[in-house]
Amino acid sequence: MPKILARILLLVLAGFAVAADAAPAGVVAAETAYLDWLDARSAVSALEEGAFERYQGRDRGEWEAIEGDRRAIFAARLEGLADERLPDAEDRAVAAMRRALETTPVVVAEAGAGGRPACDDAQRRDLDLAALRQALEACFAELGGALEFEGDVVDRGTALQRLHLIEEPARRKALFDAFRPLWFALNGDNSPDSPYRRLVALAAEAGAGNGTEVDAAAQALGLTTAEVERWLLEVLDAWRQSVGPGMVEPWDYRYVHGEALRRLEPRIPAPVLVPVSERFYADLGVDLRRLGVVYDLAARTGKSPYAFADFLQRGRIAQGQWRPSVALVVATYPEGGLFALNELVHELGHAAHISAIRTRPAFLDWPDTLFTEAFADVPSWSIYEPAWQRRYLGGDVPEAMAMRALYSVVMLDVAWGLFELRMLREPAADPNEVWTAITSHYLRIVSHPEVPWWAMRVQLASDPGYMINYGLGAILTAEIRQRTAETIGPFDAGRNDWYAWTSGRLLQFGSEHDTRSLLEQLLGRAVSPAALVGQVRRLSQR
Repeated sequence: MPKILARILLLVLAGFAVAADAAPAGVVAAETAYLDWLDARSAVSALEEGAFERYQGRDRGEWEAIEGDRRAIFAARLEGLADERLPDAEDRAVAAMRRALETTPVVVAEAGAGGRPACDDAQRRDLDLAALRQALEACFAELGGALEFEGDVVDRGTALQRLHLIEEPARRKALFDAFRPLWFALNGDNSPDSPYRRLVALAAEAGAGNGTEVDAAAQALGLTTAEVERWLLEVLDAWRQSVGPGMVEPWDYRYVHGEALRRLEPRIPAPVLVPVSERFYADLGVDLRRLGVVYDLAARTGKSPYAFADFLQRGRIAQGQWRPSVALVVATYPEGGLFALNELVHELGHAAHISAIRTRPAFLDWPDTLFTEAFADVPSWSIYEPAWQRRYLGGDVPEAMAMRALYSVVMLDVAWGLFELRMLREPAADPNEVWTAITSHYLRIVSHPEVPWWAMRVQLASDPGYMINYGLGAILTAEIRQRTAETIGPFDAGRNDWYAWTSGRLLQFGSEHDTRSLLEQLLGRAVSPAALVGQVRRLSQR
């Protein structure tokens, strides 16, 4: 452990001791019950996903019973604090835990669940928002996980990677068309009552009272949604000006901008994905194995249609020492390549984030989703840098080629963020037309309003509005990367003090601090799209 990280840890532990002495006994008991409940809930989620057959010697049904008991104990301890007059700091902690309890759905026991909705259920008109989301997510697992191409079956992520690699335009078009069963399941004939359009209407209706994912991301930075839209347009316009006037077909977009992936593919077979990623993080001061990160990378039927990382066990003080949170990383990589490597490094960024959180139990959780997704890209963008490639792959590609590959994918995320912002604002709009207007003008992609090719990201169905966290989050990623390099020096090829420096300024607080104040303290100013816009505009000068 670097000396600076050890010093930070001692200070944090000292802070815990002071907080524990100062907090009323009832609050301490509630926070302990809170961690116990969250650990049980994480166990249920991991077992539901299929990451384990049994966890700590218990099956899913046993953990569901434990989760229910622990939830009841936690709720009772919170109720016991209802009439207490608490200091502001304790009141804030209790309020945070109460929000978590109120917004976290009750686990339905496996035996009585009646089964999660399947893809075919998306055609039903009686599903509520939660059930429709589950049904459409199932479409990505059932159809997106089994695309038929050239007599073989490929999953959605592998297909997206191959669109960067396949040389023959006709074969790229054929692979692109392999998505059509998935697109039809989501959007049918694009009528107003298609599953996706019903989903957007329900999400917008729910958001009218509680706010949408887009509203939450805007509020995290103290912005209005109109200001967020202007930022996204500024970034997209910088790309439009940098790539020149030529138009490309949607099935050719990734190939045209993805030469870096083709050149580097021989250096990144699937077996090197994990060791290369772990070596990079070790050079950043993050020993993922020592932190106990659990990998679930094997293919299986019914596995999550998207990669993710989450808490498996919350950190806490045990026998006078801090025991870090443990992360679970779920993904499947049948093939290697830069596209897959980028995703894995992103998910391991979440794992590093989880292990860095060292705060009181009430705030031992993710911060807002915008910051969470933006931070994970801080290390993952590094793999596009020639310095990273030379160190970890033994060869590199020209910087301009690498940056074009990176930002072409980033711009798709920005476009999806803008797409969801506009769809949730005007849920009766035609999604094909909204997507075509954005991509034809800003990404210079040939118009195909008859094809719902926007429906490639599972988050569009499972969490309407979620893509804003990647699109707007790219602005935060560029800001954090730029400020970090200015302060401690380049880190793309590793820097042992990166984790300690980043943890102490951004990660250790969990959900205690809001993103706006956290980043303004880091930057010494308000967040701005200037860093990302500047990077994109440089493409035209290379």
